[in-house]
Amino acid sequence: MDSIILNRATKSLTLYYQMIGRGSRILKNKSTFTVLDLGNNLHRFGPWGADLDWHRIFRSPNFYLDGILADDEIEENFRYEMPDDLRESFANSEDVYFDIKKTYIAAVRAGESSKVVLERSIEHHSKICVENSEDLWDALDLAKQLGDDIDYRIHRYTKCISKSTFNFVEWLKDDYRKKLRAYLRSNFDDVYLQVHGKPPAE
Repeated sequence: MDSIILNRATKSLTLYYQMIGRGSRILKNKSTFTVLDLGNNLHRFGPWGADLDWHRIFRSPNFYLDGILADDEIEENFRYEMPDDLRESFANSEDVYFDIKKTYIAAVRAGESSKVVLERSIEHHSKICVENSEDLWDALDLAKQLGDDIDYRIHRYTKCISKSTFNFVEWLKDDYRKKLRAYLRSNFDDVYLQVHGKPPAE
C-alpha cells in the first residue's frame, strides 16, 4: 500500500501501529508511504516509528493511558492557518494570525471585559483587509473570505469564556461578521491612512 487513511480515532497504541503498519510492508520499488490521519492519532501517540519506551508502557499501562490526550485537549492547541490561495490575497500582511487566548488572558489580567477580545480581533481583521485593498469594496470582499478564520476565533473565544451552546456560538459568528463589515465602513479611511501612510484615492 502507498497510502493509509486513518478515518477514526483510537486510544489503542497497538491498533494505531497495526493500522499504519500495513503501509510499511516492503515491496519492490516502494521506499515510502503516506499516512492521512483524520482522527488526531498522530497528536495522541506521536509519529509512527518514533522511539517509544515500550518497557515503561507495558509495565505501567494505566499510567500511560491516563496520559493520552482526548480530542478536545488536542484541538485546544490547534492553530488555524490560512490556505495558500487565500493567504495570497493577504500577501501585504506580515502576520494574519491573531491569538485569541493570549488576548483573553491579557484582558482578564487587566480587569477588562472579555468583549474587548472580539473587538481587538475585529480591528485586526479590518487591518489585514485594508492592507490588501485599494478601496472599501475590496476590503469588504476580503472580509467575506475570512469565514473559516472567524469561526476559528469564535470557537477559541467561547472556550475561553466557558460558554459554547450551539445557538450562542452561531449568534456570535453572525454578530462578528456584521460588526466587521460595520467597522470597515466606519473606519476604512482612518485604517487605510494608518497602514498605507496616505489617504485612499478618491
